[in-house]
Amino acid sequence: MNQPESDRRTRVTVLVALAANLVIAAAKTVGGLLSGSPALLSEAAHSVADSVNEVFLLAALRRSHRPPDARHPFGYGKERYFWSLLAAVGIFVVGGCFSFYQGFEALGRNDQESSGGYTVGLIVLAVALLAEGGSLVRALLQLRREKDAGRDPALRTVIAEDSTAVLGVLLAMAGMVLHLVTGSVVWEASASLGIGLLLVYVAFRLGRDARDRLIGESADPELRRGVEELLTSQAEIDNVAALFTMGLGLDSVLVAARVDLAPGIDSEEVERVSVRIKRSIGGNWPEAEHVFLDITNAPPRGGV
Repeated sequence: MNQPESDRRTRVTVLVALAANLVIAAAKTVGGLLSGSPALLSEAAHSVADSVNEVFLLAALRRSHRPPDARHPFGYGKERYFWSLLAAVGIFVVGGCFSFYQGFEALGRNDQESSGGYTVGLIVLAVALLAEGGSLVRALLQLRREKDAGRDPALRTVIAEDSTAVLGVLLAMAGMVLHLVTGSVVWEASASLGIGLLLVYVAFRLGRDARDRLIGESADPELRRGVEELLTSQAEIDNVAALFTMGLGLDSVLVAARVDLAPGIDSEEVERVSVRIKRSIGGNWPEAEHVFLDITNAPPRGGV
C-alpha cells in the first residue's frame, strides 16, 4: 500500500497537530480545574475533540489507499471522506456541545475565582496559542507549496481545527481577562458560548463537504469540460449523448459517457476507437482511473 509523497507530508502535519493538541488538552484541563474557568474548560474539550479527530484523520490516510478488491472494486478512496465526517461529528459533539454546557452552567453561578488560578489559566492559554499557531503555520505552508493540497480533506480539517483553535484561545483569553476586570462571569460564559458556536459552524462546513463527496459528487468541472471536448473532437463520434463523472477518492475519478458513432463504422473499428479514446482520456487525466463508454451507431443521415 504505497502512499504518495503528499500523503506522507499530510501525515506529518496531522501528527504534529495531534502531539500539540494532546499536550495542550492536558494543560488546559489542569488549568481549568485549578481556576474553575468555564472558558478554559471549553478550550480543554476543544483540544480533546481535535486530538480524537486527528486519530480519525490518520486512519483515513492509511485506509484510503487500500487496493480494490471483490467487495470494493473501485477502491477505498472514499474512506478519506468517511473519517473526515466522523471528525466533524467529533468537533460538534465533544467540542461544541460541551462548550455550550460550560457557558450556560457558568451563567447560573456567581462565585468569585482567585486571580492566582486565572493567572495560571492565562499562561496555559498563551502557550496553547503558540503551539496551535505553529501547527497552523505548518499546515498553511503545505497548502501553499502543494498545488492540489486544498482538495485533501485531511489537510483541510487540520487547517480548520487549528484556525478554530487559535480563535477559540483568543476568545477564552478575552473572556477570562474581562471576567477578572469586571467581576462578571457573563464575559467568560459568553466566551464559552462563542467557542461553541465557532465549533458548530466548523463542524457543519466540514460535515457538509464530506457528505457531498460520500454521496457521489461530480468531478472537477474543468475535467468534465476537457473530456467532453476530447470526445466531440473525435472524427468517429457523431454525438455525445451523455457524460457523467464522479469522484471516487482524492486522486480517482470515474468517467462514463454514452456516445453515438458516425454512420458506416464496423464492429472491429468500434473496438479500436473505444480503446483509443479510453487511452487518450487516461493519458490526459491520470486521475480518470475508470472510464466506461457506451457506444451506439448513429442512424444513417436522412434514413429512417
